[in-house]
Amino acid sequence: MKEKPNQGPWYQDGLQFECSQCGDCCTGGPGYVWVNAAEIEALAKYADMTVEQFESVYVREVGLRKSLKEYSTGDCVFLDTEKRGCTVYPARPRQCKTWPFWDSNIRTPEDWQATCDFCPGSGQGRLYTLEEIEDRASQIRI
Repeated sequence: MKEKPNQGPWYQDGLQFECSQCGDCCTGGPGYVWVNAAEIEALAKYADMTVEQFESVYVREVGLRKSLKEYSTGDCVFLDTEKRGCTVYPARPRQCKTWPFWDSNIRTPEDWQATCDFCPGSGQGRLYTLEEIEDRASQIRI
């Protein structure tokens, strides 16, 4: 009996992504940008604030977890709406760093297509390898 070769995930040949700086991933309906203690500390340092100050201004508790606050429009508090850019980009949380390679976006080809329909940079530009995609997807489960 012959074994079938390991097929790997549907995206085993890689996926393309090049950020278009549109800011669409930082806005939209209400949601969450999950942050852990290390991310909060890095963001506070970048903002030249204490952790306590930063949390009181920019973080909300959601059950046992913490998320960055949003404006009533759903925009992240760190989105510069005029420039469509992140004001804390060097210290942005892993959720932002790993976009669009979240497990929910790459589960099926249809999920990836929906991501490409939403994000103009998905499906365009640099080809990310299977290893790069899986590394990013493993950093946070969304």
